[in-house]
Amino acid sequence: MDDFSRQMEFLGRHSNYARRWLQAKPEWLEWLRSCGQQKIDLPAIRALLELDKKIEADGNQDEAEFMAALRLARQRLMLWIAFRDLNGMASLEEVTHSLSHFAQLAVAKAIAFIRSDLQNRFGLPWSSSTNTEMPLMVVGMGKLGGLELNLSSDIDLIFLYEHEGETRGGPKTLSNHEWFTRMGQRLIRCLSEHDANGFVFRVDMRLRPNGDSGPLVCSLDMLEEYLVVQGREWERYAWIKGRLIAPLPGSADYEHCEKALEQLIRPFVYRRHLDYGVIASIRDLHAQIQREAEKRSSQHQGRSHDIKLGRGGIREIEFLAQMFQLMRGGTDPRFRTKPTLQVLGLMKQRGILPAAQIDSLDEAYIFLRRLEHRIQAWDDQQTHYLPEDVEARVRLAESMGFPDVKAFLEKLGSHQNHVAQLFEKAFLLDDQERLELAPIAEDWGPDPQIFPQSLIRWQTWAQSPKAKQLPEKSSLILNNLMRNAAGILSEEGDASEADKTLLRFFDLLESIARRSAYLSILAEYPKALFNVLALLRASQWGAQYLALHPHLLDYLLNSRTERTLIEQPEGYWREVKANLNVRLDDVMSEGDGSEQAMDILRVTHHTETFITLLADLGIGLEDALSVEKVSDHLSALADLILQTTFERVWPGIAQKYGLPKDAVAPFAVIAYGKLGGKELGYASDLDLVFLYQAPENDYAAQEIYALLAKRMINWLTAFTSTGSLFEIDTRLRPNGSAGFLVTNADAFKKYQLREGDNAAWVWEHQALTRARFCAGSPSVGKEFDAVRSEVLSQQRNIETLRLEILEMRRKVHDGHPNLNEGFDLKHDAGGMVDIEFLVQFLVLAYAHQFPQLIGNLGNIALLRIAGEVGLIRVQDAQKLADAYRLLRARQHRLRLDGAEKTRVHLEGELELEAARSAVILVWQEIFQAPSSL
Repeated sequence: MDDFSRQMEFLGRHSNYARRWLQAKPEWLEWLRSCGQQKIDLPAIRALLELDKKIEADGNQDEAEFMAALRLARQRLMLWIAFRDLNGMASLEEVTHSLSHFAQLAVAKAIAFIRSDLQNRFGLPWSSSTNTEMPLMVVGMGKLGGLELNLSSDIDLIFLYEHEGETRGGPKTLSNHEWFTRMGQRLIRCLSEHDANGFVFRVDMRLRPNGDSGPLVCSLDMLEEYLVVQGREWERYAWIKGRLIAPLPGSADYEHCEKALEQLIRPFVYRRHLDYGVIASIRDLHAQIQREAEKRSSQHQGRSHDIKLGRGGIREIEFLAQMFQLMRGGTDPRFRTKPTLQVLGLMKQRGILPAAQIDSLDEAYIFLRRLEHRIQAWDDQQTHYLPEDVEARVRLAESMGFPDVKAFLEKLGSHQNHVAQLFEKAFLLDDQERLELAPIAEDWGPDPQIFPQSLIRWQTWAQSPKAKQLPEKSSLILNNLMRNAAGILSEEGDASEADKTLLRFFDLLESIARRSAYLSILAEYPKALFNVLALLRASQWGAQYLALHPHLLDYLLNSRTERTLIEQPEGYWREVKANLNVRLDDVMSEGDGSEQAMDILRVTHHTETFITLLADLGIGLEDALSVEKVSDHLSALADLILQTTFERVWPGIAQKYGLPKDAVAPFAVIAYGKLGGKELGYASDLDLVFLYQAPENDYAAQEIYALLAKRMINWLTAFTSTGSLFEIDTRLRPNGSAGFLVTNADAFKKYQLREGDNAAWVWEHQALTRARFCAGSPSVGKEFDAVRSEVLSQQRNIETLRLEILEMRRKVHDGHPNLNEGFDLKHDAGGMVDIEFLVQFLVLAYAHQFPQLIGNLGNIALLRIAGEVGLIRVQDAQKLADAYRLLRARQHRLRLDGAEKTRVHLEGELELEAARSAVILVWQEIFQAPSSL
């Protein structure tokens, strides 16, 4: 027996449907022999439909012949799929995509056939906006929308048209609504009516507005009004899969129709924030479906035999995917994809669930869908029940590649158990895991012995109009969260710290009290509550930041992101940039989109700042980040925001001046100060200088790049609905505030090298030691690096330099007077500024002799080099480095705890006193003068 004969024998053994059709159409056997080894893709399906010329609209064709030909094409396809699937030649994607593409083409051909007849009788519906024919818009929902049809799927359709009007060009006129209603009625009959050759697809129209009681077709205006006024939560889930299937993609009308539909559906389905409120809604919907499934399966000895709707079935995997789509699709457009396996892959890529869990769901989904197809391939029946018949189970086990029924059922049970466990965990179906919403007694409040301030605050809140206007469910959640938080904090030893933390928690709850999606995160996930309290306990600044940006609560659920940031920073920032570009492309593809783009930049900056903060505080991690690593991450984030802003602003400027917008502008952003030295803090401003490359007499270039800089500054500093990004300081540019906002690169070089009357001061060369290219054109960045290197390599009179730096240090000290007893970690003698001035002096005085000092390596690395080349004693270099590290760390912690001035009392601070003394001694030795006094 040859291979084909063995494959046919296997097909016949496992598909009564295939046997029946091959007996009725024995000529199909040779056709199947010729194409059976071929993958079924879109071109193959088109070729299949072209086998019978009766599946074309020529205006005179008999409707019965057309319908018969379409049905026979469907039976050929089913036979072809069953042959390849049962013999292990087709992937799940091939099976589902081929069925879905066939459905789409069948709909298109039926529309073309019916249109020809309706045109002869009533003319065509006309669009007044485009002055062209108005097409019927068919939306494929459910599995058709997701390219996931099974062998016996219904197809869920919604019929739409653009707007009201009348037909033109026929002997009789109809309203557009009447014309499209006739089209829809005949289309359903053409696809679903049974004749001697079967049917094409059962058509389900119940997902249309108002279901069976609503009109068969509706205009886009009608759809929009329905979604805004009556759209229900379950319809959001349904529309996730909604995909325009007619007009066909690539046709003249598709892009226009798809865009019009997308503008209506996207805001209905996806929220502009992380939507945790969907968890409870999907949980409720799942419970309803389960109750219905139990009713239907009562004759099948329990719902566990329903591989679609039963426990651990296909629907639970789909619900898991949809939950994360609804939660995140508003902020990440990639989650708007339709196929379930693609969503699971994205969840794995984004680290939303552990990779092993996603792999388990993948395997289960593929196994269950393959089993579903084998159950349906037996007799082309729309069923998802595992048969009770022993012989049928033996057949199924063999068709699934198992040696016996026992092994097959064990594997099925294993997959269903894994799915059920992950589903129950994700939706917290165990009541012990979720926040109990039991009513709280009226006299309940925080323990006055532990939480005196919180109790006063609580009592004031309870009587306030805000509290009384809250929805009942939100009020219950808020009350219970306070009770749970007080319970957790009361176990801590320090009552005053517990009270302070609970007050901060109340600030957060008050800020989100009317935003149920954010309350839901804390109510649904106990881990989030523990992590929130840990954050609030550790940082007042973090508490205020979270209250301002509550969407960041999502990042308290999973520490994987922080671990990736720590372990693979380069890859991490590449991923952040890629994600940011996806979101920006989404909003800027239509029109200006600059306001939305600015919001996305701000949300990204808030998110990555918060992730860095969590790693900084060690929340969810074994070890906290060092202050140096924190600054590295914050500086990398600022660079990324600046580069992205440059890339998004420039095309608009280029278009305004008729320049090629795809070319990189010869423009560079130079970072000075904290960003230049990669020592950025959470609330640091940015010291920036803008350079461009053009002939010095090109005044048009000055105008162009000045506008680019202004637009960039606006993007970075404007306060939008999502907050702000940075304060920008440009006073370090040549000639300070009196100079041009942007500087020609050649003029910058002359200024820094003092070639002419207009020359840089020593303090500007000091600032240059901590300057670097951070965004824009790399070629202009290299030009800046060359100028910087040449300036720093100049030989200087050391005595003159020493006096100039001493004078500048006095001015800085006088500008930050400290009249308190505390030690100012930054500005007082022996503080951070002294160390920075020491390093700058060593670089400017000796870089011509030791070029390794030119690199922008940070103060600690430069001190080590200075010790190695003998400019200062190695032990002194180490003491200064340790002092700088200690001072930065203490300043950082004070900032995190909300301190406006970073000053400390030195009594008992032996380590800090020793560090300060070491700095003062080295200063006096180098400068031969008291430190900044």
